[in-house]
Amino acid sequence: MLSMDALKEYGVKTNQGLERCCNMEAFYFKMITASVNDANFAKLGKALEANDLQEAFEAAHALKGISGNLALDPLYDAVCDIVEPLRNKTEMDYSEKYKKVMEAREKLAALI
Repeated sequence: MLSMDALKEYGVKTNQGLERCCNMEAFYFKMITASVNDANFAKLGKALEANDLQEAFEAAHALKGISGNLALDPLYDAVCDIVEPLRNKTEMDYSEKYKKVMEAREKLAALI
């Protein structure tokens, strides 16, 4: 069950995230749940498989915005690690970076 304590343990700056949601805890939890189910996770994976770095960047950048706005720091940090090389269209193996994004997502999803 999602709780402020569980989010804090995960590494979320709950005060910041909650403030951005007008201090409405139920709305904050709803936004976190929606973020875990965001289609950009799958879009990112498919784009990386296809070596479509522009599409991958767009998906990762969207995830960066969502996780940053909600102060989901562990997820945000993992996404930031993949966004910058994608922004620069760096040809590389992104599998480990994508794996870290998905692991951070799964840890957050387990709290819900």
